[in-house]
Amino acid sequence: MLDFKKLPLDAQLTALLDGEATPEQKQELESRLATDEGAKRLYDTLRQGADFGKHRFDDILKEPVPLALVRSIKSVQPPKAPVAPRLSRPSLKLAPTGPQALAAAIILFVAGCGIGYFAAGSTSTVQSAPPSTMEAASDSSEWLTDVIANQRLIARQPRHIFEVPSTQAEEISTWLTSTVGVAFRVPDLSDQGWTFQGARVFIGDGRPVGQLVYTSSDGDLASICFRKDNLPSEADDFKETIKDEVGVVAWHNAGTSYVFVGPSSEASLGQLAMQVATSI
Repeated sequence: MLDFKKLPLDAQLTALLDGEATPEQKQELESRLATDEGAKRLYDTLRQGADFGKHRFDDILKEPVPLALVRSIKSVQPPKAPVAPRLSRPSLKLAPTGPQALAAAIILFVAGCGIGYFAAGSTSTVQSAPPSTMEAASDSSEWLTDVIANQRLIARQPRHIFEVPSTQAEEISTWLTSTVGVAFRVPDLSDQGWTFQGARVFIGDGRPVGQLVYTSSDGDLASICFRKDNLPSEADDFKETIKDEVGVVAWHNAGTSYVFVGPSSEASLGQLAMQVATSI
């Protein structure tokens, strides 16, 4: 079990915001906030981020679902998911918690900064570039940046890696399909040593992204992320990159962008991504 005092200050303050600190830990943190200006500024920033993320998710949930999408949801078969997950949650939390809201705020902040910089420094280029070029540039930069940032965030929060557990297969299918607008199946990677644990939703480059989370027996974390796009058909090729400790394989198919992301030390990442592409 992790020593709470050895956790980074932002992780301790996140636990305080999320109501997960013990009374003794809460008292100790509140005492520090009363005397440490740096800690207080960090706490205020985290709290504002949590509020911002919660409001943003509320706005997304208010958007109407097109009738054609509702009809397509009814025709989708439930995903094939393992019956007994290695991890479980006592209850389903539909409302975003403190760490989940913080994750949304961080991702939206990164996307906003990137879009603002691009608009300010490259106005003439945007006006002259064809739509497909603009979309491809966004898909290869902000979208992947947000996926990697989200993967790093949940990897540091092993107790909060999913919102809906794998035991609720029908809920995952209906929820992600209606939110992201993409019909899918949950790939079975158990033969490769990866167990499906559950699903989440986050914002990637301003669009909702579905995330299927897997873990290995060694405690490593891998995810399948997907969202709708407008990329041309020639963008189908698998593209594998490494960002420090995170390995990424991205591809496009039938109006949907996919990313398989996991530890860069996983030698079979590309082969796993191809298996996912044929079964999702």
